[in-house]
Amino acid sequence: MGKILVNRVENFADWYTSVCIAAKLFSYGSVKGTINFLPNGWKIWELIKESLDKKINECGGKNVQLPLFIKTSDFIKEKEHIEGFAPETFICDKVGNEKIVDPLIIRPTSEVLFSQLFKDQIRSHNDLPMKLNQWCSVYRAEKNTKPFLRGCEFFWHELHCMFKTPEDAIKFTLEIHELYNEFLKNVCYLPVLSGKKTEGEKFAGAIDTYTREVWSQDGQCIQTGTSHYLGTNFSKIYDVKFQNINNTFEYPSYTSHGITTRLIGDLIVVHGDDKGLVLPFDLAPIQISILTLFANKDEKVLAIAKDIKKSLQDIYRVEIDSSDNSFGYKITEQELIGTPICIILGPNDIKNDSCVLIRRDDSIKNTVNINEIKNVIKEQKQIYFKNLYNKALKNLNDSIVEVDNIDDFKNAINNKKICLCYFGGTIEDEKKIKELTTASPRCVKENLINSDKLCFFTKKQAKQLVYFARAY
Repeated sequence: MGKILVNRVENFADWYTSVCIAAKLFSYGSVKGTINFLPNGWKIWELIKESLDKKINECGGKNVQLPLFIKTSDFIKEKEHIEGFAPETFICDKVGNEKIVDPLIIRPTSEVLFSQLFKDQIRSHNDLPMKLNQWCSVYRAEKNTKPFLRGCEFFWHELHCMFKTPEDAIKFTLEIHELYNEFLKNVCYLPVLSGKKTEGEKFAGAIDTYTREVWSQDGQCIQTGTSHYLGTNFSKIYDVKFQNINNTFEYPSYTSHGITTRLIGDLIVVHGDDKGLVLPFDLAPIQISILTLFANKDEKVLAIAKDIKKSLQDIYRVEIDSSDNSFGYKITEQELIGTPICIILGPNDIKNDSCVLIRRDDSIKNTVNINEIKNVIKEQKQIYFKNLYNKALKNLNDSIVEVDNIDDFKNAINNKKICLCYFGGTIEDEKKIKELTTASPRCVKENLINSDKLCFFTKKQAKQLVYFARAY
């Protein structure tokens, strides 16, 4: 393992990269903005995928796999969509030395591909709803890249669905929105700002976009998981129709949803400390590490370590470190990779049928009877969740300030805060605010009807209560 060379307070950006490299999560690819996922990093993504895929299947999603390429002539049919993604698209226009007449877009997202698939698969109202999900990578030409948080290639799940009515589609959009909220809290230990995007921030081609915004320790928001209600726009453009019960044709309503490998970066910037990763229990490649002391001199210690592993491995991911490295080296390594629980076992411990348990979040040594270890770990897992989640939640809540004028807004943003503001501006006003402060609206907390509140920026009637912050 490597070493973390930078303190979070001194240089958060360098600390982040140092942690990722020291914990062997990735190495840089040869093309700018790309990375190689190393075993430790890819295992975290596999665990995210395993947990989330189960939840998607439970709500009716079925897995498929679609092509990488989109014909330019198909991609440009949806004008708002192409305008949103055109600056980021990679285009393949040659095969060898031969020009491609209709150049190929390397997918930045897959609404076009799924629309074509739905056109082929949907005939009658009996085919609806149709909920199709794929796990894949997509490609966007990002200018400012950072491992996991923003790259030219990233992995995700994208769930695309067609429904008979707008009401069914909107209901499902909100259902997945809540599914994401529950997943981020209970699996990832991540509190979020949750709500609808403003007009200027919603997905290109969507009627409504719902988001969750994670709050990093360095005072920036990270968009994490979005749910889009797309209406019938794509259905009409790509001629997706179904025959209803009255034998007439209608356009189905479309939704799309996704969570990406950015989530790995979220875990680091929210939970990480100067010792390394602090991983949620369910997403840790090693959940419990048994560290033996003097095992090479005492076979009984190693035998008991194996017995403990055997008693736990049907429930947890358990490994034994029986090397002759020092205890300091062993525990430092486990802290670096974010192992939630370590069990320390030496000759003096086994004489008393005991071991020492250390949780990653507090590093306190607790003496535990070996026969009680399974029950103790079950209890400690819950304490671990509460401690990490509540710590992150406190950081989020303590960072929110209410402001009602642009000067206080600027001061709050410069002090790495989230501004909760009454807002009644336009998309152009959103752009002006970003130009002045580098902050943008992250999501709407509340829509206002006939409000007497004034917009903090325009001083006109406010229409929404909105969170603003800097973002990755």
